[in-house]
Amino acid sequence: MMNFVYLSPHFPPNYYRFCVGLREEGVNVLGLADAPYESLRPELRGALSEYYRVDDMNSYDALVRALGHFTHRHGKLDGIDSHSEHWLETEARLRTDFNMAGLRQDRIGIVKRKSSMKEIYRSVGIRVARGAVVRTLEEARRLVAETGYPVVAKPDVGVGAAATFKIRDDGELSSFLERKPPMEYIVEEFIQGKIISFDGLTDRDGNLVFYTSHAFSQGIMETVNEDADLFYYSLREIPADLEDAGRRTARAFDVRGRFFHFEFFRADRDGGLVALEVNLRPPGGLTTDMFNYANDIDIYREWARVVVHNRFTAVGSRPYHVGYVGRKRGKRYVHGPDEILAAFGGLVVHHEGIDSIFRAAIGDYGYLVRSKDLDEVRIAARYIQETA
Repeated sequence: MMNFVYLSPHFPPNYYRFCVGLREEGVNVLGLADAPYESLRPELRGALSEYYRVDDMNSYDALVRALGHFTHRHGKLDGIDSHSEHWLETEARLRTDFNMAGLRQDRIGIVKRKSSMKEIYRSVGIRVARGAVVRTLEEARRLVAETGYPVVAKPDVGVGAAATFKIRDDGELSSFLERKPPMEYIVEEFIQGKIISFDGLTDRDGNLVFYTSHAFSQGIMETVNEDADLFYYSLREIPADLEDAGRRTARAFDVRGRFFHFEFFRADRDGGLVALEVNLRPPGGLTTDMFNYANDIDIYREWARVVVHNRFTAVGSRPYHVGYVGRKRGKRYVHGPDEILAAFGGLVVHHEGIDSIFRAAIGDYGYLVRSKDLDEVRIAARYIQETA
């Protein structure tokens, strides 16, 4: 029987289904987190063969002791994951130390550092925003002389749009460098355009077994910095150039047995694609549930089948568009929850409160809206997000 360790199986809340999928495929699922066992939802408790609680998930020694305990009790560990950006490096280190298959320490740098990503994109002929890691005002000014303003400054290693800034002139540039957090920053040209993603799952041999695409109303940086509402939706037809760039990216980064979330700009100036970043995890929030509603599949179970049998059995034919429509507390919306369900109950396939840790990016409450017709999804989104 396969032994699989799942880090933080209770969070985000919808990811417990990955453990359920593994259990359904006959896996010995070993949960490891800092939450009390009693606080886990019953479906998750039912999927776990054993649960090990640590006081501090950031203590690597504590995690090593936990995996030592699991090895002693169950034998060799075959896999570990959390599907979370936050634990990516920790997982790679544990895989290396416990000789497990998958993404290990020797490969983790290129998928965490935006500067390393740029080099790999360039090597396979995918366009990137001009930029570099800058440490001094002089270096930053040299770069701006090439790109012009505005520029975007973001941590070279960072999650989402955390601590990301748009810089419009020399004054903002020097004040950013004086006040910036104590970490390496990459500064790059600002690309005017819409964000579009290429998302999916590969098998252990690197074949794309599932893929889709999402278009975003605006960037996460703008959503966070302007405290705006996020709207994004899945495409039914994937543009040929995006699929080609997505496939090349998956090969270049040697994505095997993992979810991926690749972000691109569709540049206003010429309609071409510019690579933004690579994430070797599923897209966040409720997007895995959007995969399911858009395709009438169970992506959690299908991932488990890839882990256990290297097989994906569902057909991702994309019969529907599914949109995520976020709302934030403290804003005055024209329509209340009851009105929304009365007006669009036939299209709303799911709605739930969102954990506060994600609120800046995706809101405090999210609606999933589904239709074969994209215009219907857009009309519902406008109605849900209309402010007084």
